Amino acid sequence: MKLLLIKFGKAIHTIKRDGIFGGGKRVLKSFWALFGRVKKGDILFITGGVGDSARYRTKHVAEELELHGFRCATTIQDNPFLTSYAKKFKVFIFHRTLFSGNVIKLIQKIKEQNKEIIFDTDDLVFDKKYLEHMDFFKKMNLFEKKLYENGVGGEIVKDDYVKVCTTSTTYLADKLREEGKRVILVRNKMPESDLKTVEEINEKNLAQKYFPLERIVIGYFSGAHGHDKDFSTIEDVLIRLMDKYEDLRLFLGGPLEISDKFKKYEKRIKKMSYVPRYENYRNMAGVDIIIAPLEIDNPFCESKSELKFFEAGILSVPVVVTATQTFCEAIEDGVDGFTAKDSDEWIEKLEKLILNKNVRVSIGQKAKEKSLRDYTTKNGQSEEYYDYLKGKID
Repeated sequence: MKLLLIKFGKAIHTIKRDGIFGGGKRVLKSFWALFGRVKKGDILFITGGVGDSARYRTKHVAEELELHGFRCATTIQDNPFLTSYAKKFKVFIFHRTLFSGNVIKLIQKIKEQNKEIIFDTDDLVFDKKYLEHMDFFKKMNLFEKKLYENGVGGEIVKDDYVKVCTTSTTYLADKLREEGKRVILVRNKMPESDLKTVEEINEKNLAQKYFPLERIVIGYFSGAHGHDKDFSTIEDVLIRLMDKYEDLRLFLGGPLEISDKFKKYEKRIKKMSYVPRYENYRNMAGVDIIIAPLEIDNPFCESKSELKFFEAGILSVPVVVTATQTFCEAIEDGVDGFTAKDSDEWIEKLEKLILNKNVRVSIGQKAKEKSLRDYTTKNGQSEEYYDYLKGKID
């Protein structure tokens, strides 16, 4: 009953946020995911949802593993046949699952058969003490907050049976090691389907342009709700630049509430809410610079992966991002992207890109080279992970 109420609350919030049509499509997508076919294999990924986090941490990782000879399947925790899968697989990877209902039953069956359980996360929601740093949590309705009251999957992390965790960043890896776990770093990567999408956009010149070609467009793509505070950290920077450069334009993709300070620039700003993944790539390809601001010294923001870098990089679009640990590890500042620690650095580095097309092209090309080399499933190099899984399957 508890899980049903939580799901109901999330559905209501989604429809309220995205409208009957857009929100309804997202809710239906979650519903149809219940009936996805699961074939017998080596590794089963179980996730709590169907959004970008689930895509990157289950479907994309499964694709990488399959390219290295593993037989994988993915499902969601609401699958009515979930408990029957205990016999079909040898390794079970739980990603952002609620510890309730069929998940508890499945874990018990796995333990009875002495099979492997791995916990996976791409943020800090597994530990409830970090929720105060999550801006989106404060805006959730009562039903949605129930999802996080013990941390998402917190009970699995603290289970002594679970010895190994996987995660997307070194920052998160350090947090999980504090729980006494062995942690294997498995970075987020782009799948073959996204590479084909990008190739088609480039070959057919399908980049979506909303402003005349002579304008310089800075793009911000929130991806999900809960990034208003992140964007607010550079509002004054953007306003200073908009005042200084008449040709500068701003594209805002995804759900975002911006300050009234931007009202005087409304004719120079294009806003769009959720769009399908293909259209999102077209929109990203249509801007000149992509920004990824995050709150400084916020643990929840520090845990975020570098996907904003390589999603832009694969399109040869240069980025300026907040200098978090993860972004600094991924980006060679001034070579394949820019990292900024404060407002002065944001101004300095954005101006380098605004004023010089050659710099934009050079940075974008280097970012593409790195993205293709280090951040695709077909070029996955998670050797420690492959070796560990082989030991549990053979």
